[in-house]
Amino acid sequence: MRKTATAVLAAVSAGALALTGCAPTQSTTDGPTTITFWHGYTEADGDVLEQIVEDFNASQDEVVVETAVKTWDVIDDTLLPALSAEEGPEIVAMPAERMPVYADKGAFVDLGELYESDENLAEVVPAAVDMLTADGTRFGVPTGFVPLAVFYNRTLFEAAGITEFPTTWDQWVEVATQLTVDENGDGTPEQYGLALPDHATVANGLWPSLFYGGGGDLVTDGEAVIDSPENVATLEYWSTAVATSRISPTGLDGIGADELFSSGKAAMHVGGPWMASISEANDIDYGIAAIPAGPDAQAASAIGLGMGITAQADDAQVDGAEAFFSYFLSEEVATEWSLGSGWPPLRGDIPASAVESNPVVASLTEIAETGRPLLPGVTASVDVLAAVDTATQKSLAGGDPAALLSDAQAEIEAALAD
Repeated sequence: MRKTATAVLAAVSAGALALTGCAPTQSTTDGPTTITFWHGYTEADGDVLEQIVEDFNASQDEVVVETAVKTWDVIDDTLLPALSAEEGPEIVAMPAERMPVYADKGAFVDLGELYESDENLAEVVPAAVDMLTADGTRFGVPTGFVPLAVFYNRTLFEAAGITEFPTTWDQWVEVATQLTVDENGDGTPEQYGLALPDHATVANGLWPSLFYGGGGDLVTDGEAVIDSPENVATLEYWSTAVATSRISPTGLDGIGADELFSSGKAAMHVGGPWMASISEANDIDYGIAAIPAGPDAQAASAIGLGMGITAQADDAQVDGAEAFFSYFLSEEVATEWSLGSGWPPLRGDIPASAVESNPVVASLTEIAETGRPLLPGVTASVDVLAAVDTATQKSLAGGDPAALLSDAQAEIEAALAD
């Protein structure tokens, strides 16, 4: 039997942000069931999503989905208070690593039966689903899953005589060093080979990607493993590369890295699909490549987005939302979404040839297999990533990697124990 919103709320303790006060009521009015959908898609992907919603509404007469566009931060800040006041949405989209956090607080309906019965959801890439799972329970469906990739400035590569993109860390550092230009010799390059943020990185995924490549991880089977010898070696490697060759400024965050690349002052930057439109808006002739392989593996943290049904939804709204999810992940619509949003297909049975008309999607689809879900099912993800941020930023500023990762280990262990 489906775990309804009422059942979810009944399981939430009184201390879980007062969510027990938002038990849903059953719809009794005639006419179609209305569902409110909060999302943060504001670029071209937003236009495509609005069209998909409009087409879904026109495809049947039992459900009407009404969208409300908010920034991702606003959704994160206001969702729980809105649900507590019974003024929240019935469907909400958010970064995938945040969904287990909210699921742990009783904010989402269990979608296990939908995954078992719906043939469209059965085709979704498993790693994308992993990011929306907590304690073995699936609380969302993916709207995006793509590994971080390196965006590089073709013009700067050509000017330096570099014809092939590096495939290993050592080659990557060598190329970044070659592309770093300090014309007046004052120690502050006018052009950096790589924009390597040391904290608040895009989707929090750069350093996990590097740790994966070095053979490490952040959390494995619910246990903190950030202080592993492999991670210490990785942090030492990149801290030394930045300190020795000045391939990137220190103290850089993800937004600053975006700006450095888009201004033409960095030859390479690790980012997601949005970097294509940012590059085009700034007349950057860009290429896309997989993050080069580390000594252990070629891997990248995947950026994930998902949508779930909130505990505010009544039975009719749950049914309607599930119908929308099935429609969204049907082969034709999933292909339309991929081409329009710039993200690789969410279904494993959509061939690369189906999205080759969009060169960004085609490039990202080619490297999709390098993607790994970030902290799947870890409800303390915010605290884990904050500890990583502190360690990486201090290390690139000259701190001791081993000591810093030891401190991060203690912080993460405490967070996981709460």
